[in-house]
Amino acid sequence: MKIVIPGGSGQVGTIIARHFHRRGDEIVMLSRRAGAAGTPWRTIVWDAVSLGPWASEVDGADVIINLAGRSVNCRYNEKNRREIMDSRIGSTRAVGNAIASASRPPAVWLQASTATIYAHRFDAPNDEATGIIGGGPEERDAPDAWKFSIEVAQAWERELGASKTPRTRRIAMRSAMVMSPDRGGIFDTLATLVQRGLGGNAAGGRQYVSWIHEADFVRAVEFLIAHDSLDGAVNICAPNPLPYAEFMRGLRRAMGVRIALPATRLMLEIGAILMRTETELVLKSRRVVPARLLDAGFEFNHPDWPAAAAELVSRRRGGS
Repeated sequence: MKIVIPGGSGQVGTIIARHFHRRGDEIVMLSRRAGAAGTPWRTIVWDAVSLGPWASEVDGADVIINLAGRSVNCRYNEKNRREIMDSRIGSTRAVGNAIASASRPPAVWLQASTATIYAHRFDAPNDEATGIIGGGPEERDAPDAWKFSIEVAQAWERELGASKTPRTRRIAMRSAMVMSPDRGGIFDTLATLVQRGLGGNAAGGRQYVSWIHEADFVRAVEFLIAHDSLDGAVNICAPNPLPYAEFMRGLRRAMGVRIALPATRLMLEIGAILMRTETELVLKSRRVVPARLLDAGFEFNHPDWPAAAAELVSRRRGGS
């Protein structure tokens, strides 16, 4: 296949590109910057807003996987909020326009969304049919800043739905955190905290963590491409989310670390300000399950966190 990946220069895009390139597929990245030297795929520069020469790569492609959007790992001030929202809406609209103008449009368009679209809750899991979008029984305890992430996800998916691409199947990938041993990713960050003795409970540790092993993530992407009956919103996450306290305990056990200092909510708020990020990334309870994938027959190789963490730690230590 020919797979075009707008915004694919980050960790998730690299994981996808690496997997499909090894399969023998042709990968084309769309990036605001020229591609890094030594990558085995082509990188085409685009502005993520307007149609340009890059659109010719979409015409005749088999799959589009749009991951473009400014990082949310920042403070949600007015400037950053505007850039986060505009980067997602603008890039999604540009991809939709390129597909609409193509004489041979791709068969499927996988569009990044996020499991953060669901409510902060503890009482029950969120699946695609019954999950609560925003609000929720525990939302009264959530800071107003957290609502912004839900607004962004909803606007992202509305733009996907508004695109005039009748010959292209569209899927909104409501992905959880993708865990891989790659340096600089979320798993590497958490493992580093554990190594430094800082991998204890955060504000009590009741909040749920939704996650997915990188191998299951790319297999889920393959599955979505291959199954024509699937469209619309799909949760891409392991079937067994767990409270933060258990999540970090499993990671500490995999790493052989016993000491873990806890952090109160106030400590996390201060730390987030110093690190110029938001506590939502740690404190929001993301209890999300992949009902549509399971119903369609997808089987996870890494459904449970303790075993997944052990495998990831082993590869991280081995430099794989």
